[in-house]
Amino acid sequence: MDSEPSNDPTRHHDPGRMLAQFADRILVVCPRCGGCALVVPRPGLPPPRYVTELMFQPRRLACGGCGAVADWEPDVRGAGLVAATLGGTEEPFFGRPLWLQTRCVGRVLWAYNEEHVDELAAYVDASLRERGGTRPTRAMFARLPAWMKRSENRSGVLRGLETLRVLATRSAPADRADAAHERGDRPRAYGALYFRGGPYEGRS
Repeated sequence: MDSEPSNDPTRHHDPGRMLAQFADRILVVCPRCGGCALVVPRPGLPPPRYVTELMFQPRRLACGGCGAVADWEPDVRGAGLVAATLGGTEEPFFGRPLWLQTRCVGRVLWAYNEEHVDELAAYVDASLRERGGTRPTRAMFARLPAWMKRSENRSGVLRGLETLRVLATRSAPADRADAAHERGDRPRAYGALYFRGGPYEGRS
């Protein structure tokens, strides 16, 4: 039986949240001015029935600084829609560098938005980590890289996450982090398809 969530800040209970749950708002580098832009589901769409639908929903990129706007639609393969592949320092819809990224213990630490930063900080700061949920192999924390989980890196990772919190409050092109540049390091696509009856995942 899974442990019950605790209010003890030294303990972290993982309910099995997926990375897709943080993909409703993604802060990115604007393709026009280099400031902070926002990628969200296109306005007017119905709320997703499943969190995995966030990987298929049409998206809009909008920059409050320069007014740039762009739209994204999923590719169609037969009767299905091809999912965006989450993960990496580029957002998965437009391929823009994430705004929230910084160099950390010799790696690059990134997040999609402020809520994502808070969730990562709660996990990293905990001395006891309890895993729950019904799909641990798809849970975000179970898939974090080993360097983020090592106790000797805790203070460095927490400092990096604090840097991301500060970046989330800034939006000017001059505030762009040195790490936030295009590297083409998105992971290989999984070939996930979405059909009318719900999500279906399989490798192409």
